[in-house]
Amino acid sequence: MTKVYVAPCGETGGAAHFPQRWPRSFGRRKGRTLSLRQSTLLAEGLQNRSIDVSQPLDALALKRLFPESVRDIWLEIGFGGGEHLVWQVANNPRVGVIGAEPYLNGVVSAMDALVTRELTERVRVYADDVLALLRALPPECLSRAFMLFPDPWPKKRHRERRLFSAHLLDKLAPLLRPEAEFRFASDIDDYAEVAIEAARAHPAFDIARVFTTENRDTMPDWPVTRYEEKARKQGRGATFLVLQRAI
Repeated sequence: MTKVYVAPCGETGGAAHFPQRWPRSFGRRKGRTLSLRQSTLLAEGLQNRSIDVSQPLDALALKRLFPESVRDIWLEIGFGGGEHLVWQVANNPRVGVIGAEPYLNGVVSAMDALVTRELTERVRVYADDVLALLRALPPECLSRAFMLFPDPWPKKRHRERRLFSAHLLDKLAPLLRPEAEFRFASDIDDYAEVAIEAARAHPAFDIARVFTTENRDTMPDWPVTRYEEKARKQGRGATFLVLQRAI
């Protein structure tokens, strides 16, 4: 049985690997009180679909977590309510997806949709800060990664908590295969600008595409999420960034 590892809230684990402390990048762990059904769904989901990161995983151990039909493994960092994750799993039958999300109500929503659509076998969940997960994954194990509309931390004194950074790129780069994509999106203009600057400056990544809400239909395999739709209704467009792991 797969063990469940939930790191202490705010764990910064691999600080020695970075020139400065990795700050906590998320807010609440829980929202409204879960119903009995939701609590059961969460407990069963984390027991059967979690990744144990208390020890580093090698490539073979990671592959064994997914069915034999899986040929590629993707990672979504901060999947929110899971709409994008579920869409990608449903539309890519040869892909296994690892989802990292510390907000437990979001994990419940994703598990509910995956169970309903019978897609749970090709998903593994890490319900905490992604740093410990990144430290445990083996080199070049990922064919694609996503980080869509992460917490913007809009106050200036909180900007260091923004997850997209040179430090994140440092940690993610060795996990991506050559030419693998890392997709990022934000509806906060200054966050998108900083992300683009960090990507341009990073030697392990090339910028493959940058586009906005007005022409996002050029990427049919990038579905609109609930959060993106909410931003649209509030009059905010988004910037979409596609990075490619340099060869």
